[in-house]
Amino acid sequence: MGLDLRLPIGIYFTILGLLLGAYGILTNSHTAMYQRSLGMNINLAWGAVLLVFGLAMLIPALIDRKNNAGK
Repeated sequence: MGLDLRLPIGIYFTILGLLLGAYGILTNSHTAMYQRSLGMNINLAWGAVLLVFGLAMLIPALIDRKNNAGK
């Protein structure tokens, strides 16, 4: 039984994306915080990117794990 690295990587990036996205949502009303980034909520944007990447790693790992469970 080998270790599928997609599983821990997917879990890590999904959790990190959720945390960073939540921070971006909670600080969305602080306009002074986002002046340096031309008003763009960088925390929310990169939280979404990390979440999508984490799910792209996690979902295939879970599907593969499910398919190999019966073998």
